[in-house]
Amino acid sequence: MATKYVLVSGGVISGIGKGVIASSLGVLLKSIGLKVTAIKIDPYLNRDAGLLGPLEHGECFVLDDGGEVDLDLGNYERYLNITLTGDNNITLGKMFQHVLDRERKGEYLGKTVQIVPHLTDFIQDWIERVAQIPVDSTRERPDVCIIELGGTVGDIESAPLIEALRCLRRRVGEKNFLHCHVSLVPVINTEQKTKPTQAAIRDVRSVGLSPDIIACRCSEPLKQPTTDKIAMYCQVEPAQVIAVHDVPSTYHVPLLLESQGLIPILKNVLHLNNHVDASLVEYGAQTWKIWKNLTATQDRAFDTVKICLVGKYTALQDAYLSVRKSLEHASMRCARKLEITWLNSSDLEPETEANSPAAYHKAWGSLCTASGILVPGGFGTRGMEGMVIAAKWAREKKVPYLGICLGMQIAVIEFCRHICGIPGAQSEEWLTDTEDKVIIYMPEVSKTTQGASQRLGLKNTHFQDNSNFSKLRQLHEKEAPSTNGIPAASDPNNTTATADGEPTAKPSPGQPIIISERHRHRYEVNPAYVEKMASHGLDFIGKDETGERMEILELRDHPWFVGVQYHPEYLSRVLRPSLPYLGFVAAAAGCLDEIMGGEKRGMVNGV
Repeated sequence: MATKYVLVSGGVISGIGKGVIASSLGVLLKSIGLKVTAIKIDPYLNRDAGLLGPLEHGECFVLDDGGEVDLDLGNYERYLNITLTGDNNITLGKMFQHVLDRERKGEYLGKTVQIVPHLTDFIQDWIERVAQIPVDSTRERPDVCIIELGGTVGDIESAPLIEALRCLRRRVGEKNFLHCHVSLVPVINTEQKTKPTQAAIRDVRSVGLSPDIIACRCSEPLKQPTTDKIAMYCQVEPAQVIAVHDVPSTYHVPLLLESQGLIPILKNVLHLNNHVDASLVEYGAQTWKIWKNLTATQDRAFDTVKICLVGKYTALQDAYLSVRKSLEHASMRCARKLEITWLNSSDLEPETEANSPAAYHKAWGSLCTASGILVPGGFGTRGMEGMVIAAKWAREKKVPYLGICLGMQIAVIEFCRHICGIPGAQSEEWLTDTEDKVIIYMPEVSKTTQGASQRLGLKNTHFQDNSNFSKLRQLHEKEAPSTNGIPAASDPNNTTATADGEPTAKPSPGQPIIISERHRHRYEVNPAYVEKMASHGLDFIGKDETGERMEILELRDHPWFVGVQYHPEYLSRVLRPSLPYLGFVAAAAGCLDEIMGGEKRGMVNGV
């Protein structure tokens, strides 16, 4: 079967939900037994997402190969249970750079290098090449490639990309290409307005594309007259107008699309009948059943777990998108409703008490009433002392704590200051001329180049011999390697065992446990202080293969006080929660013993 392509574009406004819809289309295609990959195309000139500000663009997602990419690739991996590479994220800047590099090498043989055809042909070649790369353990070429075009159609910076996609449709043939355009149907004084969608479709057609499906985002279900009007003025059948109204969670979106008969449309447009392996069809049906049970369980959860996220980018929740999704995955496994309090760490500091007493007392009220405290990653000095205050509160008051990357370093600084008798403990990131640098710059990392210069990608962590007390280690020992909640042996789409945060095989007693997780950091714990911290009760239970780089810390005699240098949220999946997050949420919800005891093993997210 020739590779099929599904293009998802957007109109009217940005941030309309293209990523979730693209991922949901992939879920439906996998449910009928197809192998699916995904590509995100962004129209900005940055080479990658590594230096984009989180408050402007949301989080930077990191892949196994160290690629720093758009957050939508995280959605693809979470929904589709696949492992992508940096090549799956196209930016206009990356494409320009490659074309110019080829020109400098003389590969165009003296021709005048132009947007059309040289850049547009290069983009098409890139898409077709990446679409052939296996992304699951079948090691086979994907059947379908989902392509999401960032921004909105009509933006001037998108013009070369849209032209490349128009040409791609001609190159691969209409039987192998489906276009879904996402538009907005606003509700004004109870009336659903269709003019923005009509204008958006005119814009799309004016650049040579013709949508096969119009996905209409709306705050409420579309009324039949609205659907009929859009179909008539946009010259499609009513069945091709799909309503994507607001739902309780994004995990309901695949069900919403399936309920409107989208699978038969996909099969018909892409000519998918009788081209699927029987074993993959069976597995897809099994996974789809589990997905539906998952959303039903989420709807039936009544008990709440309250997590306080103490960070510096809380003004934009998408800055911590993978963290939030990982907490959702873990809370669903624990059959709890998740309530996140987004706390700006600066509000906990004494300066805020003087300048803004209301914000200060509100922040402390949130911290004191939380069931668990999470300090995520970040860079810079602003708000760091507030994070130290939060870690101290969690340690002293026995509140479950999870520190991610910077959050682990925060826990180290707090412990050194208040337990180890090092009041001047600091990070070299905050203060370069301090005497007690318990957090230092990694020697191999460049201090002059910022882009792609950190310790990035999948790295191994070795649990240490003295870590038998560790609750996190016990979770890794008890949780058999699996994907999508199904034992790996029965999963034909199982991702590589080293890329799911689990041991490559369930370890025998006495065997070392080695896990693989994704990293993104420039600073690390100073090894010179490790022995002193251990003598005061803070154990580093996980280290890298050299034994010199600290990866995991855990405090004894505490319900859950864990810090990890890696980012476990990058490998958390909808049906397979990340274990550091699972243990943290379970401790905060009061069901850690149940999870640790394995009563929920053999079940999927409580189902």
